[in-house]
Amino acid sequence: MGKLRVGMIGGGGPGSFFGMVHHRALSLDASRQLVAGALRSEPQAAMAAAEEWGITGYPDYEAMLADCQSGKLQLDYVTVVTPNYAHYAPAKAFLQAGIPVLCEKPMTMTVAEAEDLAAVAKAGDVPFILAHTYTGHPMMMLAKAMVAQGDLGQIRKVEAWYNQGWLATALEGEGNQQAGWRTDPARTGISNCGGDIGTHAFVAATWVTGLSIRRVSARLNTFVEGRVLDDDFNVIGEMDDGATAIITATQIAIGYKNDSGIRVFGTKGSLEWYQERAESLLVRRGVCDETYWIGAGASFFPDSIAAYLRVPAGHHEDFFPALANLHQSLEWSIRKRRNENVPSPFAHPGVDEGVAGMRFVAAAVESSGKEGAWTAV
Repeated sequence: MGKLRVGMIGGGGPGSFFGMVHHRALSLDASRQLVAGALRSEPQAAMAAAEEWGITGYPDYEAMLADCQSGKLQLDYVTVVTPNYAHYAPAKAFLQAGIPVLCEKPMTMTVAEAEDLAAVAKAGDVPFILAHTYTGHPMMMLAKAMVAQGDLGQIRKVEAWYNQGWLATALEGEGNQQAGWRTDPARTGISNCGGDIGTHAFVAATWVTGLSIRRVSARLNTFVEGRVLDDDFNVIGEMDDGATAIITATQIAIGYKNDSGIRVFGTKGSLEWYQERAESLLVRRGVCDETYWIGAGASFFPDSIAAYLRVPAGHHEDFFPALANLHQSLEWSIRKRRNENVPSPFAHPGVDEGVAGMRFVAAAVESSGKEGAWTAV
């Protein structure tokens, strides 16, 4: 099987973090290769970035798509690594052209955009993965598999969180590029903290349990003076089986970096997973606790997850491989459609989770504006 040819949109700026992360992740398994990109919003800078990366450069995504449609450029999929406001248009354009997409989260700026993007992907039956990187951690995948097979019984309560401290001061006023676009409503949408990291906690709660959230009561705070959007996000949710979800995120927790995780409480047991200690999953049975450690060849991993494991136990396998697993899932989806002999892809987040995440954030913003009134998602 030849390598899949990948294009990238965004991610090439000097202050960009995720461009090179995706580049490394998609290259990890030697079965995918970045070959082209429209890496920056300014055409000359985009071309210069592509030359620096050693790939075919384009001044914008439209020019790259035009070459795909003319047959001049062959791409198996594209990855969208732009700020929130620039997800929808390129993702939609490539999906309409029948080219699969892996897109950074949140999926779009608005619920309407998310619903439209989902409709386009489904109408064309085009593979789409939403880059919630943490769902690529095998132990988070194992948590989902355990819940699905009934190990925890009926779910009663879920706690999911994401604590950061990097926006505890007004970095956006000091020229910080990442802070600048995240705190700007024109570029990030109706919620900063909720859209940026609250959606991670939301997906953890819903994707792991397989449950949706029916309504929310929310309190969003803006602690840093002069900031327009929230930097603290707190939600109580009612799930569709009657369970309670506590979903919190904050960017003003001084000293915290990427403290993300989940606890699930069921009628037969509980589990917990921490992103900063991603190699282990703790399952509590009541009398004895069980700790599962990552490692290729471990007998407790179902086949649906074992295919994603690369190294034996005792060797750290963390952030880059987690994102690589999302690229791996999209790759296997593409190859399956070509009748190539590859493992079945794990059900990583896609357009449905993208739409649900946008509806969740919109409902939380509305609820907070009504002093926490219960609001339908």
